[in-house]
Amino acid sequence: MGCIKKLLAAGIIVLLLGVFFSQVYPQQVSARALAANPTPQPKKRITKLTVQYTRYEWWLIRWSNNTTECQLFIDHPGLPTNAEIFKQCTARANGHWLETGPCDQADQTADTSSCTGSYLHLVNVDDSEHQVEVELPLPQVWVSISDCNPVPKTHACTTLPDLLLQAEEPLPNENIIQIQGTINGQAFNCPGSQCILPLSTTGLQGQKMEFWTDSSLGDSSEHFTAMLRVMPWGDFANPEAPSNDPAQWYVDVLSSQWRGGSVDNCANSWQVFPDMGGPPAWLRTPDKVEDLQTQQSYYLLSGNLIKNGIVDASDCLDGGMVNNQIPSTCGLEKAKPKVIEWQNLFDPEILKAAQDTGVPAQLIKNMFSRESQFWPGVFKDTNEAGLGQLTENGADTVLLWNPDFFAQFCPLVLDKSVCDHGFSNLLPEHQAILRGALVSKVNATCADCPIGIDLTSANFSVRVFAESLRANCEQTGQIIYNISRRSPGQVSSFVDLWRFTILNYNAGPGCSYTAMKAAWLSGNGKLTWSQVAGKLEPVCQSAIPYLEGVSQEVLPTPAISATATATVTPTPTATATPRSTPTYVFYPTATQDQGAYPPP
Repeated sequence: MGCIKKLLAAGIIVLLLGVFFSQVYPQQVSARALAANPTPQPKKRITKLTVQYTRYEWWLIRWSNNTTECQLFIDHPGLPTNAEIFKQCTARANGHWLETGPCDQADQTADTSSCTGSYLHLVNVDDSEHQVEVELPLPQVWVSISDCNPVPKTHACTTLPDLLLQAEEPLPNENIIQIQGTINGQAFNCPGSQCILPLSTTGLQGQKMEFWTDSSLGDSSEHFTAMLRVMPWGDFANPEAPSNDPAQWYVDVLSSQWRGGSVDNCANSWQVFPDMGGPPAWLRTPDKVEDLQTQQSYYLLSGNLIKNGIVDASDCLDGGMVNNQIPSTCGLEKAKPKVIEWQNLFDPEILKAAQDTGVPAQLIKNMFSRESQFWPGVFKDTNEAGLGQLTENGADTVLLWNPDFFAQFCPLVLDKSVCDHGFSNLLPEHQAILRGALVSKVNATCADCPIGIDLTSANFSVRVFAESLRANCEQTGQIIYNISRRSPGQVSSFVDLWRFTILNYNAGPGCSYTAMKAAWLSGNGKLTWSQVAGKLEPVCQSAIPYLEGVSQEVLPTPAISATATATVTPTPTATATPRSTPTYVFYPTATQDQGAYPPP
């Protein structure tokens, strides 16, 4: 208990530091946030529009003497809201309004002077107009590469490509005048809305680029940044030992404006390039959904398919089940074809979520295998739901550290005026409502559905899980910055930063902060997974086998346990191996998902 209290305290400290340094390393970190000198911010485009509307005039009148205390105007039918009354009337009038109760004598003949408070009276309805300020969108510049001749399944080119900048002016009567910027300190300028820049090799650390566009309106776009890395691959470029190796160049661009394929938002946030040759298989997103297909066999999934009538095991002597959770050998054999089909059922959603968020598709699928074995309902004795087994702590993380997702989800539950304050500024009861709503939304258990599962909710849980991992990578980046005062890419590698993200997701920020702080203080200016793993406190060490499982080159085999009980670590037992079939696995015991800071 003492360890857990210390870890939670460390988590709170990290959160407070994160708020303090949010101006330096904010959530959704962009490349420009890590620049040594801040780039100039563009002026907002503001225009005024005249809007026609129906105006309703109301009077707030005292019951006691029929004096008018307040005149107010609203633009909607029905009574004025309390907020509208409080905004337009005096404090004294508001006080009288608050003390107003029912007036039993309120008819045309009775004396109402004994009634307390005030009443509303509609005086006039007319057509009116008023001016509103509207912020118009600024020009944008997008980055891609051209003349690449790509090598299939890699981000390599067989020819040295060009960098292509394309600008867009959203206003119909205005045009792009030019695109300009600098690459490695060297200025460039291109007239018009397109700019083609020849690339050259950069070295492993890459080169920094800044770019923007100017409009005929007389203003400019935001100043964007990018990191470019162009590296030859093979001995073809060796002047001392010519080789017949085919010419290849690996090209990496880190920018919020990248339009050359799926964007790894976490790599952009961390400002780190993937390893040369691309990331390992467990951190890749394939081009085709077929490349995500697997043929694993699972005890838990088999049992749920039988219990919910998706698999008919009625001709097994035991009905296909040893008990309520464990299928028998006969049940396993009956379920095998449907198990293979079911575990690939969500692959299209996984691939789409990966392409939209930049979270590797293979990692998402590996973690689903570990978390739920692809059964998206709520498990007995746990409060986890969906394919990724979301908890309220996990919901807190995604709502706090993924503001884009929060902005999309919150108005579905609360009024937009409440959501505009941001998750960390909401009242505790509003935060609790959002956490509960998100967990409920990803819970695909459905008693009225034919198969006991709402597939719409199951598919939604895929996207929420991807957004949750994106939130954890942002939180991990903030922790590293708080410890080192350097951007994550300056102190660690792409692969290790993903390992730290999984550690943060599985064991929680208290474990992450404590271990990374200790590793940083005893290290050499770098953070590696081996250093951090060696500093994990005992209560956090269950994250090590968890990470080893989800980072296998092929889909991992979760540990087997007799029951799904909430413990800190999975408890492996013997694996049941039917004749001539793959190894069947049962649901691992639920890991302790500390997943988020305590609610602010």
